[in-house]
Amino acid sequence: MFLSLPLCLFTDDSDYEEPPWEEELAATAGEMSDKDDAETMRGRLRSERVNSLFSEDELIEDYYDQPAANDSSCWNDYGLSTLQSSGTVSSRSSSMHSGSTEGLDAPTQLLPIIKAGWLDKNPPQGSYIYQKRWVKLDADYLRYFDSEKDTYSKRFIPVTSIARVASIGDQKFEVITNNRTFAFRAESDADRNEWMRTLQQMVDERKFKGLNRISLFQPPTGALDSVDKCGLLELRGFKNKLYVVVAGDKVFLYKNAEDYRQGIGITYIEMNVGNVKDVDRRGFDLTTPYRIFSFSADSDQEKDEWVEAMQQSIAEALSNSEVAEKIWSVEANRFCADCGSLNPDWASVNLCVVICKRCAGEHRGLGPSITKVRSLKMDRKVWTEELIELFCQVGNCVANQFWAANVPPSEAIHVASGSQERRRFLIAKYKEGKYRRYHPLFGNQEELNKALCATVTTSDLAETQSLVFCGAEVSCFSGDPDFPNPIALAEQAGQKLQMEFLLHNKNSEIPRVEAGSSEEKHYSVILPSVTHNGFLFKTPSMAKLVHERKSREEFSRRWCTLNDSIFSYYENDRNAVPNGEIKMEEIVCLVNNPPDTHGFESTFEVYIESERLYLFGLENPEAIRKWVKSIAKSFIHPRADELLSHDFERIGRLQYKGGLNLQRAKEGWFALTQSVLYAFLEDSDKEEAVHLKKLQELSVQGDSLVLVERRRTLYIQGERKLDFLGWVAAIQKAAGSSGDTLSEQQLTESDIPVIVDRCIDYITQCGLTSEGIYRKSGQNSKTTSLLEMLRKDARRVRLKEGEHQVDDVSNTLKRFFRDLGDGLFTKEFCQDWLKAAAIENEEEKIGQYRQLLSSLPVVNRATVKALINHLYRVQYFSEMNQMNTHNLAIVFGPTLFQTDGKDYKAGRVVEDLISRYVVIFSVDEQEMRKQQDEITAIIKMRIAGSSSGTQQAGDFICTVYLEEKKTEAEQHVKIPATMTAEELTFEILERRKIDTKEKEYWSCFEVNEREEAERPLHYSEKVLPILHGLGTDSYLVVKKQLSMENMLIYLASRVSDSKHGMMKFREERNLLGLGLSTGFHDRYFILNNSCLRLYKEVRSHRPEKEWPVKNLKVYLGIKKKLRPPSCWGFTVFYENEKHEKQQWYLCCDTQMELREWFASFLYVQNGGNVWPSESSKVRASRTQQDSRLGNISLIPLRGNENEMRNSVAAFAADPLTLLRNV
Repeated sequence: MFLSLPLCLFTDDSDYEEPPWEEELAATAGEMSDKDDAETMRGRLRSERVNSLFSEDELIEDYYDQPAANDSSCWNDYGLSTLQSSGTVSSRSSSMHSGSTEGLDAPTQLLPIIKAGWLDKNPPQGSYIYQKRWVKLDADYLRYFDSEKDTYSKRFIPVTSIARVASIGDQKFEVITNNRTFAFRAESDADRNEWMRTLQQMVDERKFKGLNRISLFQPPTGALDSVDKCGLLELRGFKNKLYVVVAGDKVFLYKNAEDYRQGIGITYIEMNVGNVKDVDRRGFDLTTPYRIFSFSADSDQEKDEWVEAMQQSIAEALSNSEVAEKIWSVEANRFCADCGSLNPDWASVNLCVVICKRCAGEHRGLGPSITKVRSLKMDRKVWTEELIELFCQVGNCVANQFWAANVPPSEAIHVASGSQERRRFLIAKYKEGKYRRYHPLFGNQEELNKALCATVTTSDLAETQSLVFCGAEVSCFSGDPDFPNPIALAEQAGQKLQMEFLLHNKNSEIPRVEAGSSEEKHYSVILPSVTHNGFLFKTPSMAKLVHERKSREEFSRRWCTLNDSIFSYYENDRNAVPNGEIKMEEIVCLVNNPPDTHGFESTFEVYIESERLYLFGLENPEAIRKWVKSIAKSFIHPRADELLSHDFERIGRLQYKGGLNLQRAKEGWFALTQSVLYAFLEDSDKEEAVHLKKLQELSVQGDSLVLVERRRTLYIQGERKLDFLGWVAAIQKAAGSSGDTLSEQQLTESDIPVIVDRCIDYITQCGLTSEGIYRKSGQNSKTTSLLEMLRKDARRVRLKEGEHQVDDVSNTLKRFFRDLGDGLFTKEFCQDWLKAAAIENEEEKIGQYRQLLSSLPVVNRATVKALINHLYRVQYFSEMNQMNTHNLAIVFGPTLFQTDGKDYKAGRVVEDLISRYVVIFSVDEQEMRKQQDEITAIIKMRIAGSSSGTQQAGDFICTVYLEEKKTEAEQHVKIPATMTAEELTFEILERRKIDTKEKEYWSCFEVNEREEAERPLHYSEKVLPILHGLGTDSYLVVKKQLSMENMLIYLASRVSDSKHGMMKFREERNLLGLGLSTGFHDRYFILNNSCLRLYKEVRSHRPEKEWPVKNLKVYLGIKKKLRPPSCWGFTVFYENEKHEKQQWYLCCDTQMELREWFASFLYVQNGGNVWPSESSKVRASRTQQDSRLGNISLIPLRGNENEMRNSVAAFAADPLTLLRNV
């Protein structure tokens, strides 16, 4: 009978959602020390038993949907017991050498088993009935299972968390951790003693190696930054959520967050046999050969994040360690060259140093001109035999003899150093060369170059490194015309490693101290001293954005002080030692959340450089406002303190690029207030404002948020992912439509809602002569869909003829005004407008209208003028559209005043505004003449179109180039809806009087300058839809298709309609922060009449990918920055019926292969009809254009919104000059 129970009380020692080991190390480095407990639920019952002679593991049964039938099947009933592995164990216990291979477990078990056997496990309820468990011990974990055939354990205990092992009686022993005690019973005393000896030996070995400094609750990969994703997920078969952690190449399951912090888990899944599958809106499956884990997240966004994290874990698990093992064969390369971390799996290929993941992240921040970071395990294409040999000969030992020759101990970094400390050290080490061993010839450029030319012909790589990074020029002239530079000299001398080093440093930047760099400026500034204190409620710090509402129970009450630029929080106001600290210089962003975002009425968030987020709250909004202002004043640069005058929602510092210099990112301070982004930029001495609702474009490109205004483009960059993602989401939300009033919509420069501007422009261009315009309703479903798209993001919507009907667009505009929350004329003044309509005295009525107009808000006033101006134009075409002023008033009166036809005076107001437009809106004579001229030009265009027997309402004028893009090659052509690419080609050739000769294949090409690719249009392809889809960086050009003859010969001679062969494949990925996928890979392709299939290799039976041919657009060419392996390549765009898009690249080895593949694409996409058999007939059948019309362009097609509007304005300025010959 047990008389006493060892008890280990909870201590309030972790404020992190991840394990607390990082803050222990961080405290050593002098950074933030954190003692707040993981107990985030203030009302949590303290009576929960956390430690005794009995383990808590079987309490997990409470999570099942129903109790297990018996103790041996509790996992089996719910699917966590798995298929049998191939190995079996006949003896009750087995002990193996650590170097042996485990044959008892599933193939996913990579670590060798040190000892395995049956033990009895004491249940958590304190019963004397023991439960038989199969127990395994490896170098990292003690795990137990229901049977020896199970793949996934019931519980695992990290060896690093075991404090000691003790005997407690006959055949029984305890495994004691800092938080819990687990009791086991062996079959005999000898067996017990063997288990105890083996366990204690493992624990002692870990302590001896110093690994016990790492957290008792260490995640599997041994570093907190390797935890890619963690949080609660529902798992099918359990009542309550489990705490799931994605870390490196494994996924771990824990009972709850507290178990995760203590390191005591349920099981883990090796991802080298895993596959993630999207199931439904919030659900996804993690499939292994032994079990399917069906998870469910709380939201679509959360699910996407989990799926992405697990896919990355799979990629890491499948990565190749061959290169790493070769480079690690040199002892110095087994430790990070910068911080000393064990087994670093990243490298800087130009600096020849092997580095850990955390240092690699900071290396990337220095830029590729200083350090080129590559993975030892994933970037396989980079690692040639020469480069691997270079790292074995130079590597960390030789490199650090140069780069770290003079590092003071006080400035060195170590495994526990934070991001800010690492960044400072790496800037000093590699960018400034502060610690390098200077070459004796330093400063003498001529002698350095001579010495380099001599050294590269030898095998002295250390000398070459010293010369290059002390200023010798890699491309200097050697004095020998046959071997003009050091690279050529090294090649001539057969020094392959010298060549490899020089090639990687051809464009490297030489270290130099830049006085007053942004980094120095920020950290050397003396921040103002602000003092503030009081109680706040806080949650544990997080490494992810807060997407879910935090309840009050997740906050803990803390006494907080702000003094001497340090924010400290304590257990209570009597404690002298803080639980944690945040230095003001570490803060990068401060967010004042909207009311009731979380469980407290007012909350704010603090982001720091080490990618942590702190959340604080109170019920007192005024107290929170004082805290936010105090913290902001403490960390904002003094020169940017003007930003503090705004009632900001978010404030902080970001990297940006702008103006003419886009090479170097600069530091700026930004504050977001409603829909205005205030900025204090490095090269400006005053605050600037960006009106987000008036942006012409807002997009995410790579790691930059691009804001396009009328006169400039600003690139905001993400130096740190956590706060940058928050800025992106906040700016996108602020730039969108936020309500149902006019002022809350996206606006143009003229303060007109973009929705209104888009609809008016389209109807002006395509529907002024449409009969019954605004009277006809259009299709309700299309109107609803279009209005929803415009309200969501009107900037992205482009109304195109053919895709959108005039009546649908006109109905959308009417419904928008009808549904306005405050109405166009506002509820405040609505009745005054209706009363003004009854005034009989004409002069008095107009005066009243003017006064009411001036009383409207700016956006309403601008919108009224734009709409009435548009209706004024519409009624000018009343003979064609049957919509005179009275008819328009009948339609728009009830719509604009939202009276549902109950007040006739509404129509009277609209009729007065249209008929007296010039007087009421004070339109001067010059403006009136421009409008009259434009209307005259439109009427003449319509008359001319009618007389030619064709409908010209949808015709467009566009610029087409002949052979090359230059001014003298421009041709302005009117494009009717029926015009084909062949007709356009002959139109251009006829204008230039070019006679086509036999076997000259003239075609119209669509050129995409951004992608550096072009596509010959099929001769029967309609041109107008192509024009609608052209971006600002695309154009049409007519030129000879030089390869057509060879392609026709190939098609005539081939045997089958299908094409197959090897090509190099690369897929483009557009996720934030991920950029392009790495490199081109050999893949086998089969193209038939219906689809293109991709196989991993020739012998593969199942395709990896498959695309319908009809959804592909194939362009010739690949942009150079992708470094394609050959110049014979394609850029392929794919878009399915759901408008989901993909982009990828294909490379051929020869030009002949390129022609054959491209000819095959043309053949299958056009039903075998690649080139017209009687093209000459086109000339005779072409409808001749009326030459009297010249090149009038009513509808500009290319360029951004501003350029398009300028084109219309230029036409409106003097349209009659284009009509003088009419």
